[in-house]
Amino acid sequence: MPELIAQNLSLAYENTTIIQELSLTVPIEKVTALVGANGCGKSTLLRGLARLLKPSGGAVYLDGKSIIKRSTKSVAQQLGLLPQNPIAPEGLTVKDLVAQGRYPYQNWMQQWSVQDERFVQQALEMTDLIELSDRPLDTLSGGQRQRAWIAMALAQNTKILLLDEPTTFLDLAHQMEVLDLLHELNQQQGRTIVMVLHDLNQACRYADYLVAIKDGQIFAEGEPETVITAEIVQSVFNLKCRIYPDPIAGTPMCIPLSAKR
Repeated sequence: MPELIAQNLSLAYENTTIIQELSLTVPIEKVTALVGANGCGKSTLLRGLARLLKPSGGAVYLDGKSIIKRSTKSVAQQLGLLPQNPIAPEGLTVKDLVAQGRYPYQNWMQQWSVQDERFVQQALEMTDLIELSDRPLDTLSGGQRQRAWIAMALAQNTKILLLDEPTTFLDLAHQMEVLDLLHELNQQQGRTIVMVLHDLNQACRYADYLVAIKDGQIFAEGEPETVITAEIVQSVFNLKCRIYPDPIAGTPMCIPLSAKR
């Protein structure tokens, strides 16, 4: 199982530093959620971990080697990424999209193989998309489309999955559908999953490990019970709240208080 580690990582856009000397070891075979206020650097950190953004300082290591020194295909064979609001060409079918996940294994000597077909079929089955495989993406519901994008990442057959706000713009039923799927992938296949989430209660219910980010640095990290406290939520989100046990999962449940209380 490959390790993903950030050491003294700094990330910037032009001259603006977003992530400052951040160190993080992603727990292997666990679900990790990155949480924090808008603009704190969650998505930037995920881009850095995925090799989409070159560090301005420090480094990201994938399986012991600096990720920027590895080839794009080598990284894509170990790490799958679902960016925020992905866009596909008009008319692309579900199966066509999922097949794109096999790109890292293609070259001029090796074209589409029996193994490629097998991984695509497995990804469609795991995401319950077999009956929709010939449907154009733009005819699907939001939850179905998101499952199709996840299936594409699964077809890569990587041990690590990075997802940037996988529930954005989905209604509550589709949010739970996507999170349940990711939970099953982790539990049944031991996939290491890192995802950016805005909903603290969903993060607590579905993640084994939380990383709370403030101003480009880790403010707190650990199991949900140690990270989601009234004091930490106040500091990270500038939000007064009370924490109660989730009546279903037993995990911390954050109840915001109004500004007048």
